Amino acid sequence: MNVRRLIPAAATAAAASLGLVTLSACGGGSSAADGKGADGGLKVTASFYPLQYLAEQIGGDKVSVTTLTKPGVEPHDLELGPKQTAQLGEADLILYLGGLQPAVDEAVKQSGAKATVDAATLTKMEKHGAEAGGHDHGHGGEEAGHEGHGHDHAEDGADPHVWLDPVKYAEIAKGVEKSLAKADPKNAATYEKNSATLVTKLDGLNTAFRNGLKNTSTKTFITTHSAFGYLAERYGLEQEAINGVSPESDPSPAHIKQLQKIAKEDKVSTVFFETLISDRTAKTFASDAGLKTDVLDPLEGITPGKSKGSTYIEVMQSNLEALKKALGAK
Repeated sequence: MNVRRLIPAAATAAAASLGLVTLSACGGGSSAADGKGADGGLKVTASFYPLQYLAEQIGGDKVSVTTLTKPGVEPHDLELGPKQTAQLGEADLILYLGGLQPAVDEAVKQSGAKATVDAATLTKMEKHGAEAGGHDHGHGGEEAGHEGHGHDHAEDGADPHVWLDPVKYAEIAKGVEKSLAKADPKNAATYEKNSATLVTKLDGLNTAFRNGLKNTSTKTFITTHSAFGYLAERYGLEQEAINGVSPESDPSPAHIKQLQKIAKEDKVSTVFFETLISDRTAKTFASDAGLKTDVLDPLEGITPGKSKGSTYIEVMQSNLEALKKALGAK
């Protein structure tokens, strides 16, 4: 396991879910607020951006897509009103991964939706960190004081952030395509074609990451939120998280001291923060350690004016450039 998580003992075990998609009517790539398409076709509502993107790209003009998590809202903190919960009961299909958004999980149970698909079954979910057999890479036993190094969002402790690995995201895309085709057989050929196009783009993104991060001065990066375990493992990197599971949790003094030591030993140059969370912790740590700061976007939502790109592909390309710069890619 290439991912090392330093999550403080005080970090709470949050529930983890990749998200939810409810399928909604034919029309444009995005639907009106009520989620109803112009032609009475398939209905699609995504619980947060990564699944919204898949539904829009694969569904094309055969579906209309809404999202439960609006731009600028942290998905982990999503709360649903009665109207949104009621909408789910009208869905033709719900695609979700239980845990990331507890409010969504409960709403799905109460929705009485005709069909549901757990996105966790569309790829292999993994644990990251000490409980998954993480290693200390020469930093001795000082990590032993941190309990629960990996994510513990889901019941089995799986890390939910699979969409940040283009390979696993492509696997999920193929599963979404099959789910759409099953719900709407007459447009199965369109979904298959659109899915193939998207998977080709994701394959290209994977190649760009693999080649771009092959030769670097260091393999270690520090980020506020430990969302990049799959990405780090895929490309042979080491993730160190300040806040661990909860983006808003406060790191302990011992944890900060250990991170400072790792930053020095591994020649870390940059501390990453994300768009939906305050950059205060990252900038304080960077200032104390004499490091720079930059954005590494976990793509839990696209925020106009903050996100470095307007689509999944564009933001991931920006993430790649930020990592190449921070890691000293050659």
